[in-house]
Amino acid sequence: MIKIIGIDPGLSETGIGMVRGTGQKVDGFSFGSIHTSTEDSLSNRLNQIFSKLLQIIKQEKPDIMVVEDIFSLKKYPKSGITLGKVTGVILLAGCQVDVEVAEIPVREAKKALTGNGNASKIQLERAVRHFLNLTAPIRPNHASDAMALALIGLFRYENSHTKSAWC
Repeated sequence: MIKIIGIDPGLSETGIGMVRGTGQKVDGFSFGSIHTSTEDSLSNRLNQIFSKLLQIIKQEKPDIMVVEDIFSLKKYPKSGITLGKVTGVILLAGCQVDVEVAEIPVREAKKALTGNGNASKIQLERAVRHFLNLTAPIRPNHASDAMALALIGLFRYENSHTKSAWC
């Protein structure tokens, strides 16, 4: 059995999803998020994300960390830069405890779980609930996205050590 942590980077809210299982079978899961206050400085918020995530990784000891690859919208280039900073501290946390890290674009996550790379957040959340046999919506939304990443990590784990399943 393996343990995968999925991370959906965000400055205000970083989603976290954890799954345990083998292949397509999920034996256990948990999810949540790390919140930061807009009243804190950027450096303090990044430190909070790093510190809390590092604590979770040390406690849970996942085999792989799957992080949503950052993207930038032409309309909001500053958001992409901020996401890059958040992703940087997330990758650093994984490196600090020597966890294998894979980055997956959001379109790939959507396609893997819904069959459509342009699926809405609602469609992705429903697909995640289906795989986990849940009836209640997964909240917060970032936790649902993180669970999607963790599920992809679980589904691809066996192939990742024999060929490049992450690309």
